Amino acid sequence: MTTVTHPHDGRHGLLRSIGGTPLTAIPVAAGSARHYWAKIEDAGLGGMKARAAASMLLAAIDRGDLAPGAPIIESTSGTLGLGLALAGRALGHPVVLVVDRELEPDMRRLFDIYGVHLEIVDTAHPEGGWQRARLDRLAEVIAATPNAYWPDQYNNPDNALGYTAMAEEILAQAEPMDVLVASVGSGGHCAGLTRVLRRHWPRLRVVGVDSVGSRIFGQPSKERIMRGLGSSILPRNVVYTDYDEVHWVGPVETIASCRSLAAHTCLAGGWSTGAAALVANWVVRQDPTARVLTVFPDGPHRYLHTIYSDAWCAQRGLLAEPHTEPTELATPEEREVDGWGRCRVVRDPAAGQVRV
Repeated sequence: MTTVTHPHDGRHGLLRSIGGTPLTAIPVAAGSARHYWAKIEDAGLGGMKARAAASMLLAAIDRGDLAPGAPIIESTSGTLGLGLALAGRALGHPVVLVVDRELEPDMRRLFDIYGVHLEIVDTAHPEGGWQRARLDRLAEVIAATPNAYWPDQYNNPDNALGYTAMAEEILAQAEPMDVLVASVGSGGHCAGLTRVLRRHWPRLRVVGVDSVGSRIFGQPSKERIMRGLGSSILPRNVVYTDYDEVHWVGPVETIASCRSLAAHTCLAGGWSTGAAALVANWVVRQDPTARVLTVFPDGPHRYLHTIYSDAWCAQRGLLAEPHTEPTELATPEEREVDGWGRCRVVRDPAAGQVRV
């Protein structure tokens, strides 16, 4: 099965293999008749973010921003890098990724196999953490590299455009849904899905899933062990008016969710998948009649030595008893979330806009 991530991706054979992923009913517990629906992006070439990578690069080519053979340079915690490696190779561009020392050894090896050059940051920024440190190093690398193109995943609207095809797949696969549960990092996939799905399902409620320690929805920024979820900056791709509520989830809760999901479905994934599964499961348990949709962005392979390693988790104190219900916050800044929190006021920290 093939899909189109950009109006002109038919020019490039590899890119036609992105997408076309299944939508699967996920039981809330082993043997339960209650379920939610998940788009299984690990089944697609390059994973979920290959959609965004192809969209950003093809649009840049069409605008003339990406010259033939020019290097592509981006900051990533890992997953977008896989998509850029695929799309860059298909389009004839070398790829340089700015990563940090916390990138898993398996991912480093994979990027080496793919011929991707890594710039590795060894010290976190004192306020902006690894994300800010990577972006600072990225600016230096771009300045020293003639004709370099930076996709800027956090602020590039073509990121969200890349998920138009996913939304169209969902519309063809699913009955109308009541709730979309979306993990939030760059904000791209939620913005892209919501834009299309609400045209057809105007009453769709959107629940954002963020990481404890992320500042996207107004919580204080602090060091985070979870990768690919949350942010120490405020991405412009996050459309705050799209969200009806937000959940912040911690690593203990996410690891427990990842392992529970794997045990009762044999589907497994990383931080974003576990966090989305936790909240989607909770939404169904609150309202068994609700038709709930989420996206599992990736699979388990890069996490076998972290999330699914007892030794790694125990060393970091991540096998503690998880919170099983979210703490309710009246406003995002009411108090700092520890474990799992929920707020039905969504505020843009930069603009002060509120949606209840």
